[in-house]
Amino acid sequence: MQSGTGGISSVIDTSKIEAMVAQLKAAAARASGPAAPEADAAASQAGTTSMGRMDFANILKSSLDSVSDQQQQAGQLSKAYSMGDNSVNLSDVMIAGQKANIALQTTIQVRNKLVTAYTEIMNMQV
Repeated sequence: MQSGTGGISSVIDTSKIEAMVAQLKAAAARASGPAAPEADAAASQAGTTSMGRMDFANILKSSLDSVSDQQQQAGQLSKAYSMGDNSVNLSDVMIAGQKANIALQTTIQVRNKLVTAYTEIMNMQV
């Protein structure tokens, strides 16, 4: 979002994306260890295959679901506050809204990086 006079930009720093990639790599390292059958079932729901490899589609889906959940929660809090619910504070509504906005902006930046990487790969000479 841009402020009228301050010129504040909502561009996400690439260090956040790099931190997310580092978290994914750490999760992959943890998942590559020996796993019990119970851990195998939990790992498949967390986005890993039975071989301990990260399944990109599952990780992407869970990330998008998380962003969607944050947006829905922010919407519900906003609606409750505007309906006059005394149990909802304005600060909680604003924080939830900002968290949802940051999650969405991060997702957009990751998408942009993926599209750029895909374009570069497609333009490579074979």
